[in-house]
Amino acid sequence: MTNDLLGRHRAVLPDWLALYYEEPLEITHGEGRHVWDAQGNRYLDFFGGILTTMTAHALPEVTKAVSEQAGRIIHSSTLYLNRPMVELAERIAQLSGIPDARVFFTTSGTEANDTALLLATAYRRSNTILAMRNSYHGRSFSAVGITGNSGWSPTSLSPLQTLYVHGGVRTRGPFASLSDDAYIAACVEDLKDLLGHTRAPAALIAEPVQGVGGFTAPPDGLYAAFREVLHERGILWIADEVQTGWGRTGEHFWGWQAHGRNGPPDIMTFAKGIGNGMSIGGVVARSEIMNCLDSNSISTFGGTQITMAAGLANLNYLLEHDLQGNARRVGGLLIERLRAVAAQVPAVREVRGRGLMIGIEITKPGTDEADPQTAAAVLEAARAGGLLIGKGGGHNTSSLRVAPPLTLNVAEAEEGAAILENALRSIR
Repeated sequence: MTNDLLGRHRAVLPDWLALYYEEPLEITHGEGRHVWDAQGNRYLDFFGGILTTMTAHALPEVTKAVSEQAGRIIHSSTLYLNRPMVELAERIAQLSGIPDARVFFTTSGTEANDTALLLATAYRRSNTILAMRNSYHGRSFSAVGITGNSGWSPTSLSPLQTLYVHGGVRTRGPFASLSDDAYIAACVEDLKDLLGHTRAPAALIAEPVQGVGGFTAPPDGLYAAFREVLHERGILWIADEVQTGWGRTGEHFWGWQAHGRNGPPDIMTFAKGIGNGMSIGGVVARSEIMNCLDSNSISTFGGTQITMAAGLANLNYLLEHDLQGNARRVGGLLIERLRAVAAQVPAVREVRGRGLMIGIEITKPGTDEADPQTAAAVLEAARAGGLLIGKGGGHNTSSLRVAPPLTLNVAEAEEGAAILENALRSIR
């Protein structure tokens, strides 16, 4: 049946629509931190639909909220008052840390970043955008135009002029050998030099932890230092929290808070985990930025009652059960366990991350050269052992991505680490 479905998939869907595994997987159902395929095989899920099933598969509180809302009304568009949308916007505005915040809901992180770019360029009357090397911001025409990871940017055509800033990858590039303080100082000088050669940009957009890029991050405080330079010139800071938000990094609720010395960003985008699988994205911005558009707009599917009900239930569960704290505790144990394993596997260059957002960089032993074939082999071996993980990378790197639902317990973390250990040792 799976082979038949694969043939049908290839017959009607684009060639560039990526599928994992030599024998692609059809997931039929899930519960907690586990999913099952069409053959009845059970897997521990350490990727959660690309960090989207943030809390748990089939979380009763979310499925109940969706079912009850579906029995009332599913959708009416933003042309009508929508109580669940207002309630979730109130919660997110308060949690964002942005003063006098306004919230606009979209259907995805791509659309959220697209909206943030629209707001920033309209507010600043500039189509120049600063973005980070190795970054990823989505699949729309504007989002691929600012994405700094060439593997996910299929065209150089763009309505925006994009200039790429150094600093998102700590252990590679010309400043890798510096101390954290010296690294930040060098990146700030690089930013100042770049700004001296261009008209005033609208904004810098940055992921606090680069997701598709392999869960790479700068030293804490880099974006705070950047913001001092940007603020002097009136340039906005957009924090892309599509993958880092909602406590996944453990230490902070938002990724920007690791760089929050000078306050919150001007604009923040979110998506993925808040819906626990339902399609929710959004933008938070100061009111004068959000309200700068001088034409009418709506969102047909952003903020539908059914997705907002799911988001509210999921956010309540996350906060009431301190899943940020769980990510910090269980994630810390998992990272240390994986680092102990990696120390004995020459192909692992680095285990990095925080909370339940962990990257394992694979290279040819003794070098910094990417080894995507070996990374793919580990992905396959992990699946054979009953574990689903992800892939990523940029800067000519190949990385494995580990991002389980935030309800992961210690026993499941140990089980997953043991499977990953066997998978990594199988490539020696």
